[in-house]
Amino acid sequence: MTETSSSAPGREVCSARQGYVHSVETGGTLDGPGIRFVLFLNGCPLRCQYCHNPDTWLLRQGTLRTADEVLEEIRGYAPFLKRAKGGVTISGGEPLMQPKFAGAIFRGCKEMGLHTALDTSGALHERSPDSFFEAVDLVLLDIKSGDDETHRRVTRKPIRPTLEFAERMTRMGKPLWVRFVLVPGLNDDPDHLRRVARIIAELPTTERVEILPFHQMACFKYEKLGIRYPLEGMPEATPRDVVTAWQIFSEEGVYNAQKI
Repeated sequence: MTETSSSAPGREVCSARQGYVHSVETGGTLDGPGIRFVLFLNGCPLRCQYCHNPDTWLLRQGTLRTADEVLEEIRGYAPFLKRAKGGVTISGGEPLMQPKFAGAIFRGCKEMGLHTALDTSGALHERSPDSFFEAVDLVLLDIKSGDDETHRRVTRKPIRPTLEFAERMTRMGKPLWVRFVLVPGLNDDPDHLRRVARIIAELPTTERVEILPFHQMACFKYEKLGIRYPLEGMPEATPRDVVTAWQIFSEEGVYNAQKI
């Protein structure tokens, strides 16, 4: 196997048998319905300015594990997850950077009768066939921006793959929970928020929308990794900022009934 460098962050190096895992959370309540087993994978093609997990960017910053090992760990929690009306969520990083590995885990979870969720920006969806998503019950879709210029400023990558992925999931009838991180001075301009809302309003399978306020809690991770934090000193989003954003979303057809 070869490492994925920052200059070529989208190259897959893992397989259905093994992949790089960052961490697990065994009592998650934010990444899908019920109580979740959340598996965080390493590797991401985006470099979001507000990323709170820069330690997931490179594959080999994670721990190499086999799919069988991960599934055996999940199996121990399966009875509880079913009683808690929860399931398993694969997050990251970007799970679609390791599609074979993630797919093997999703299929194993479905064999256990568990609900599955994929947390993704969709930026690498083209490397996964429709059959990959057959074992995915819910997509947690991270929409970073409402236009290409802002998206490139936020992530260093174009917006088109995310929009194409959203359209693809709509065609497949996949339920969506859409997430948008609100960053003052970066993506909170009213006109920009209207563009974000219009994208969401055109996704008929959207079941839930979350506007997540930007915070500064990840600063220490950048310091530890020796990476310059691009949003150092940026003000955090306030509850009033979120209310204002929701007012704009509602005016564009993304109603309060959809949010948390």
